Amino acid sequence: MTRSVFGDLTIDLDDGTVGLLRLDWSGKSNHRQPDTVLAPFFADVTSRAVSGQRALEMHFEQLEFFNSSTITAIIQYVKELRDRKVKLTVSFDARHRWQKIFFDALCIFDKGDGLFTIQSVAHSGAGK
Repeated sequence: MTRSVFGDLTIDLDDGTVGLLRLDWSGKSNHRQPDTVLAPFFADVTSRAVSGQRALEMHFEQLEFFNSSTITAIIQYVKELRDRKVKLTVSFDARHRWQKIFFDALCIFDKGDGLFTIQSVAHSGAGK
């Protein structure tokens, strides 16, 4: 597992499962220009996914907050992954109202082709 820290945001990358890269987001993404730190990180993850023919899972259940700039960066990344034909599953905790609102809106990227899946999962101790 590799841990990347961007201010108050931590993303753990687990590449221990064949065919899968798992990203666990935690903390707060409150960077004023998150794309400056996330874009190189995303580029590396995408490269690893494509070269290893791996799907991605992004888990946001432990994320406490992200600002609108982070939302933009995530949307752009989802679009990029779709264009690159990288399978992505996004998991969030719907008990966090702000997560439910944002991630429900991402359903527009689910075209029924298996490239993008979004799911709400219960996470113990996360009820905010």
